[in-house]
Amino acid sequence: MSGDSSNPEQDQTVESGAVPVTPEPAPDAPEATSEQAPAAVDPADRMQQLEQELSALKKEHETLNSQYMRIAADFDNFRKRQSRDQDDMRQQLVCSTLTEILPVVDNFERARQQLNPEGEEAQALHRSYQGLYKQLVEVLKQQGVARMEVVGQEFDPNLHEAVLREESNEFAEDVVCEELQRGYHRDGRVLRHAMVKVSMGPGPSDPASAPAETAAAPDQTAEEA
Repeated sequence: MSGDSSNPEQDQTVESGAVPVTPEPAPDAPEATSEQAPAAVDPADRMQQLEQELSALKKEHETLNSQYMRIAADFDNFRKRQSRDQDDMRQQLVCSTLTEILPVVDNFERARQQLNPEGEEAQALHRSYQGLYKQLVEVLKQQGVARMEVVGQEFDPNLHEAVLREESNEFAEDVVCEELQRGYHRDGRVLRHAMVKVSMGPGPSDPASAPAETAAAPDQTAEEA
């Protein structure tokens, strides 16, 4: 009986299988850590860093502003160039159209020179023709078309087209002595060159008069002797 005896308190502990509970640390106890608190920043160093950042931002701003100014200038030049090109194209189209009308004006002028109205009906037709011609000339004037004045002017290949050259006692050499076809210009731009006849200057003197004067010289000398 002595070997089976046991303490009741020990039996109760074994049967319950309870695990001993370890005591929890107090909540207010500080936890151990290997990290240290950051060191305090020097205000002077921080100010220097901010000044460097500001200087870098200013340089970047100046670079971007310079690029913007160049782009704006390039765009303005492009816009002006486009405007000039459009104006030139418009002027070329207008000049081309007016040049096509000039032969019509020439035909009107030729017809006017050939007409010789005698009867009343012919005179009425002539007046109608003159009205149409004046209307056409007025339209050309409104578009800035002007006739060249070439007779008596020095020959200029930029304005004149020489068709003939002949001797002339009235005009000096390389001077336009006759207009064969009218030339026109518009705002300083030639629409059509004037076809002209150019003077070669006075021709050589009459050779028949020179021997007579030469022959008279010996007789005069003999009489004086």
